Amino acid sequence: MLIAQLSDFHVAAPGAAAAGNDSAARLALCVRELARMEPQPDALLATGDLVEGGTLAEYLQVRELLAPIAAPLYVIPGNHDKRIAMRTAFADHGYLPGGEGAICYAVEDDQLGLIALDTLVEGADGGELDAAQLAWLETTLQRMAGRRLVVFMHHPPIRTGIRCMDELALEPRSARRLGELVGRHGHVEAILCGHVHRPIHASWNGTRVSVCPSTSYQGILNLRGDPFDAATAEPPGYHVHYWDGSRLITHMVVAVAAEPKQ
Repeated sequence: MLIAQLSDFHVAAPGAAAAGNDSAARLALCVRELARMEPQPDALLATGDLVEGGTLAEYLQVRELLAPIAAPLYVIPGNHDKRIAMRTAFADHGYLPGGEGAICYAVEDDQLGLIALDTLVEGADGGELDAAQLAWLETTLQRMAGRRLVVFMHHPPIRTGIRCMDELALEPRSARRLGELVGRHGHVEAILCGHVHRPIHASWNGTRVSVCPSTSYQGILNLRGDPFDAATAEPPGYHVHYWDGSRLITHMVVAVAAEPKQ
């Protein structure tokens, strides 16, 4: 099973830019790379911050940009997203729960189960998992006890050492409760995240946390505690996760535009 993960698109309204980049063009470059991959992915995870401003027009542009990839698309919100607009734009995606609450759901694939969590706190940059969603997660982990699982969410539950982003990560109580659930049930293969705009991997509570780079812009690796600064010269990237039946192997892909022919 192949799972492609794209994160932090920050697609903005036409004429607008995110960190000085044409985020739509950079996402299109990643999509072209993925569309050429053989074999094609079995699932595509979009792990939050799909758009910059949370407008319906931006989400419809994201749908158009992702259209060349035939794999089923599974979306979750990040701190730049708006649930109502996201639900409207992806209304034909039957896995999305109704109402206006958290966008959390499970995909019970025969090979590897997928669990989507919603860490969005609208109006805030940091993330949270409320009691209702954690209770749903515990029930879902129990129900899917016979298979290996991947959890995907926007905010990482770990501290990365990039202090400006650690202050905006999943809040500590949510992270602690999530870690208890993951550690106790023991069949979560990995937790896939975004938000930090850098590729990061860590062992955590008997599983591993994998943070995907951004398709739009990376953050400078700064462990001194300085404010976030975009590494606009770094190319866009994404992850491809290969499930071989017993382990999940993660490949980082850097998308580089072809040099013009002379």
